[in-house]
Amino acid sequence: MKVTKTVGVLSIIAGIVLIVAGALTWGMVSSQLADENITVPGDARAFAGQEVRGPLTAFFQADTINMHAMNNTGGVTYAELGTLVSEANAAGDEEAAAEYQAQRDMVMNGSFLRASLFTSVVSYGVAALVMGLGLMFGLIGWALVKIPQSVPAPERATDA
Repeated sequence: MKVTKTVGVLSIIAGIVLIVAGALTWGMVSSQLADENITVPGDARAFAGQEVRGPLTAFFQADTINMHAMNNTGGVTYAELGTLVSEANAAGDEEAAAEYQAQRDMVMNGSFLRASLFTSVVSYGVAALVMGLGLMFGLIGWALVKIPQSVPAPERATDA
């Protein structure tokens, strides 16, 4: 039973380490987002006017960037704009090709910004997962430590 207690203590230690690591990651991502001084635009679906400092504000900021990009191109995607640029160049319409390329560049920049924000959202998810696992490790370790170290042998009935 000594092994049970040892595993329990190690699980508690691992749980504490995981909780601290997850919390530090959460705090670091929040700090980095706050340093960017991003405010969710007023036309966002949620959290309008709030600073981007957490997973939900980062998600809705990314969503709003996509909404703006699609509004500016009439719903035409990056890939579709590439086709339009090629077609305009093939037709010799340099003005249209330049306009489509400018729209394509804008959509590309929006995609880069969205990807960065979504990386933050994923980081928050991983941090929450790690903290949750740390909690579970700690609880399992606590349960293992609480198991009695000696189990009494069952009494045998005696014939008298």
